[in-house]
Amino acid sequence: MKQKITVVKVGGAIVEDPQSLDQLLQNFAAIEGPKVLVHGGGRRATKVATSLGIESKMVNGRRITDAEMLEVVTMVYGGLVNKNIIAQLQSKGVNALGLTGADMDVIHSHKRPQKNGIDYGFVGDVEHVNGFALRNIIEQGITPVMAPLTHDGKGNMLNTNADTIASETAKALARFYDVTLIYSFEKKGVLSNPEDDETVIPTITRQDFEQYVANGTVAGGMIPKLENALAAVDSGVSQVIITLASAIDGKHGTIIKK
Repeated sequence: MKQKITVVKVGGAIVEDPQSLDQLLQNFAAIEGPKVLVHGGGRRATKVATSLGIESKMVNGRRITDAEMLEVVTMVYGGLVNKNIIAQLQSKGVNALGLTGADMDVIHSHKRPQKNGIDYGFVGDVEHVNGFALRNIIEQGITPVMAPLTHDGKGNMLNTNADTIASETAKALARFYDVTLIYSFEKKGVLSNPEDDETVIPTITRQDFEQYVANGTVAGGMIPKLENALAAVDSGVSQVIITLASAIDGKHGTIIKK
């Protein structure tokens, strides 16, 4: 029987709020067994870019990453946000190590090609996650904390969606572990009524997902999040849970199953 491991993704909104982040990291520290944390940080990157006079350009919620913005996200994600989280986890008894995809060649990506005439710039689409390297770190009792940055093997860093990194990391670790992937954010789960936090959908399968998209129950940014979740389950991840950032114990939220 494979050892259980938990991969938790925390979004930028939680990272931005010191109290919410502290609570999440306390809950993360309390998770038994090996674990991995994947974080975002887009709001902080936007704030830093603005202070430097760099315009943030978004298309359908995705950041256009030109050379200037790449410098900002590398500094913010790989430095400011990542190391702040590492320091806080150390204070909570978690021996954590901050990683970008370039470190130990953990996540290799290629530069996203133009789509519908849109050039996203230095944005990476994941090709390969080095599960062996991550397992070696984890087996030493170290908790990886992964920033949403990858590399292309040609010397370039690439801005990469944190939900995707979490999904791809969970899939790579499923070869060695019984993996639960938890997406934590500001809601209690996937809601049937976005205006009512109590309308959490307890379980979603691929068939359910297709129906919810067709009838408009699931829309916007929740669609790619669920697509990542379903891709993880299809690739051997035991379960994916979408839940409130203060409820990452695996007992709350929406469970994504085959």
